[in-house]
Parts: sequence; C-alpha cells; structure tokens
Amino acid sequence: MGKKRTTKYKKHIGQVPGAIIYTGEKTAQKLFIESFDYTETTINEQELTNIEDVFSYKSTESTTWININGLNYIDEIEKIGNHYDLHPLILEDIVNTSQRPKIDEYEDYIFIILKMLYYDKDENIVSEQVSLVLGDNYVLTFQESEGDVFDTVRDRLRQAKGRIRNLGSDYLLYALIDAVVDHYYIVNETMGNKVEDLEDMLFEGVIKENLNKQVLDLKKELLKVRRVIFPLREIISRVEKSDHKLIKKKTIQFYRDIYDHIIQLSDTIDIYREMIFSLMDMYMTSISNKMNEVMKVLTIMATIFIPLTFIAGIYGMNFDHMPELHYQYSYYILWAVMIAVFLGMLYYFKRKKWL
Repeated sequence: MGKKRTTKYKKHIGQVPGAIIYTGEKTAQKLFIESFDYTETTINEQELTNIEDVFSYKSTESTTWININGLNYIDEIEKIGNHYDLHPLILEDIVNTSQRPKIDEYEDYIFIILKMLYYDKDENIVSEQVSLVLGDNYVLTFQESEGDVFDTVRDRLRQAKGRIRNLGSDYLLYALIDAVVDHYYIVNETMGNKVEDLEDMLFEGVIKENLNKQVLDLKKELLKVRRVIFPLREIISRVEKSDHKLIKKKTIQFYRDIYDHIIQLSDTIDIYREMIFSLMDMYMTSISNKMNEVMKVLTIMATIFIPLTFIAGIYGMNFDHMPELHYQYSYYILWAVMIAVFLGMLYYFKRKKWL
C-alpha cells in the first residue's frame, strides 16, 4: 500500500472567511519574537518576551523589523494583527502554511507571502512559508519555526553594511526578499548537480536499482521549486510597477534586480525540467539496451548450439546401419567437428561484430 496522504484543507471547510486556523504541523514550536529598531546611526536589537512589546514600534520615527516565529500561537498573532490594523483575511493567510506566494496591497500596508527553500541534513528539500507586512516604518515577518535565510540581513543591520540603515522600510523589505531569492540559487545549484550526476551515470551505463526512484524524486523536487519561484515573477512585477506610497522610486531599481534574478532562475528550472524528462527517456532506453544485450547473447548461444544439437541428434539415433558409429575414432572425430563448428561460428559472429 502507498503512503497515506493527508489534507490541510478540511480545517477550513465550513469556517467563516477570516477565521484564524493554523494549518501547519509544528505545534510544539515556542513563540519567539525578535526586533531590530534602527536609524542611520543607531540600532537596538532585542528578543521580546511579551507580545505587547511589539506594539510600541508602530509609531516610532525609526525603522523596525519585527520577526515572529511560531504560527501556532494564533491568539498572539491576532493581537498583533489588531494593533497593526491587519485585515482578518491577512491573518488567515499568515497561519495557513499551504498558501501560494502572493501579494495584496492595502492603503496603509503591503502583504506578501513567500516560500523559503533549503536542503536539510538528509538532502531533502524543505519549503517554509514566510509572510511579510510592509508598513510606513516597519516590516513584520511571520515564520512557522526558528531558522531562516535572513542571517545576512541581520549582519548588515548590525554592522551598518551598505544602504540598509540609510534607507527606509521598503528597502528592508527588498533585502529580506533578496535573501530568500539568493537561497533559491543554492537550491537550484544543488538540484543541477543532482541532475548532472544522474546524467553522467546514465551515459556511463551505470544502472542502479533505485535510479528510477532517484529520477522521480528529483522531478518532484523540481516541481516543488517551480511552484515556489514562478509566482514570484508576478509579485515582484507588481511591486516594481506599483504606485503605492510605501514603495519609493529610488528603491524600484533594486526590485528590478530581483525580477531579473527570478527570470534567470525560471529559465534554469525550465532547462532542468527538460533534462529530467530526457533522463527518464535515457533511463528507459538504457534498460531497453541492457535487455537487448542480454537477448543478443542468449540468441547467439542458441544459434551456436543449433548445429551442435543437430549433429548430436543425428548420431544419437538407434539405427543399426550407420557406418560412422562402428569406426574406431568416430567419437573423437565428432568432437573435433563440433568444436570446429563452434569456433567457426564464434569467428563469424566476431567478424560481423555481433559480439
């Protein structure tokens, strides 16, 4: 029997739109909140213990990044949403971990859902949802669990590298999205190496028992990555063309750079997709060729033994009047003839390059 499949959508059947229902699996995750409040010259990094500590950053003159880990704490997330005036449908999407990447624009904020991709220690691809809310002087990020791809952004904030502390929250949003996209390149490169390794194995004629499973698993990985990356083109395109007051003109060019990266990644994924389909064809062809080699050897062996069987059959008959049977050296002559026929046929097959 195959693996039992579960669905996350039953939790939403019959529910009122905007109902906050966590659809993930990491219910043991503790609530973790961190904040980076900064200006051009100062930065204040804190790990917050109470959800109310988040409220004070809404009206400050500095720029603030608040990162919340633990989507199973729906009461706390609802409190944050109420304080920052987030629409109930936004809160529903935040805790629904099976959402497709999307963007929603409201008057006072922009809401974006992305998927972080990375490989775990067992070389299995992991997709984790991250929700981002861009406000006038803040960015809120919501994640299911600890561990993300934003360490480079944290270091840039702490060390005031580049423009990140000189520009506003729209540039901070760009930096976070860019970090996610940069890790797509790592996943893409790892997946490309897997495709090329399988391709080399097939070209060298190394057919392992689980090779077909490896190809199918790789195909599933590619489809998962494709579902994550392709919607991003629409998201970044809308940000790039948006006239929303929160997206300043001087940061538009940075979003254009992300768009170029996504187009490049999409093209690469299409190439890998074609290569994987070719791998399936190569695998089936290799299996067929291997079977043909076996059948060729068996056919040649049968062909060689046909005349030998004929000779043995003639002289195995029980007739009394067969002159050769009474000759003193008949047995040895028969062996010599059969060996000569065997060697002659081997020579003929070699000359025809059938062996």
